[in-house]
Amino acid sequence: MCKMKNDTSMAKFVLLGLSNHTDTNLILFVVFLCIYIITVLGNFLIIIVINVSRALHMPMYFFLRNLSFLEVCYTSVTLPKMLASLLSEDKTISFAGCAVQMYFFLFFAVTECFLLASMAYDRYSAICNPLHYTTIMNKRVCIQLAMSSWICGILVALEHTSFVFTLPFCGSHVINHFFCEIQPVLKLVCRDTYWNEIQIIVAAAFVLMMPFMLILVSYICIISTILKMQSAEGRRRAFSTCSSHLIVVTLFYGSALIMYVRPNFSPDVNKLLSLLYSVVTPILNPIIYSLRNKEVKDALRKSGMKVFHPQKIESHFHMLSGPVNMQVFI
Repeated sequence: MCKMKNDTSMAKFVLLGLSNHTDTNLILFVVFLCIYIITVLGNFLIIIVINVSRALHMPMYFFLRNLSFLEVCYTSVTLPKMLASLLSEDKTISFAGCAVQMYFFLFFAVTECFLLASMAYDRYSAICNPLHYTTIMNKRVCIQLAMSSWICGILVALEHTSFVFTLPFCGSHVINHFFCEIQPVLKLVCRDTYWNEIQIIVAAAFVLMMPFMLILVSYICIISTILKMQSAEGRRRAFSTCSSHLIVVTLFYGSALIMYVRPNFSPDVNKLLSLLYSVVTPILNPIIYSLRNKEVKDALRKSGMKVFHPQKIESHFHMLSGPVNMQVFI
């Protein structure tokens, strides 16, 4: 079997998924289809509201718009294939398809790591240097930070994917996961992968820990500045502006760090952790930011009023039901 090596024209992998039971698969299909629809609609709604609202044309919401678009892409890498596998007996994915899925998953995941760090720097500038905030976080700097996040994602994903898929594969080609993640794919390599896994863990630790440390330092400075504020209302507002970002960081980095910088867990635990940061976090982001952010809630309310304004409907109703105004026809 090891003589097969990497025949890209013939090689296929089999994704075991989350369950082998038909009834359970139907339930999971409905659940994850709802999650996917809500994730896509919720994040696109935030993007639209930020675009149309003048009150949200600030650096924080520029990064939030990038994050929402990223979450749509991030979820679309894994969920559509998983949904198709839940309804089909064909669980296979081609060698090239697996490589592409791994690449884009890593691309969007790493980009999110650095984008969350950029958002932390924005909050640090706003709270610790409020007088110079508009100068520090000008349009050019915001674009550079966002572009740097996307470029880091491209480079890291290319390096890791190339590293994994140049190794020799053989055996059953069965991946005990619901998508092509690095650790389950490495288990199909013919030779001993101990040092390969060590290299990936070290690289993942570096990629995760570098932006995480930037976030940590930013929030140490932020909390120190907030505690020095004399106004209780000022402290409350400052904590409120940071709380949404801090919750998202905790969810994303918490599960990702456990997944990649950890002792070996069972395949079921690995799947659960992967679900947490690849499926659950993207659906929670629009909910967290819309419910905990007054500006976003106000913008959503105003956008809804423009489309469905009760006073306008009432005035039209009275005009139609009341005496006819002859001036309308003049």
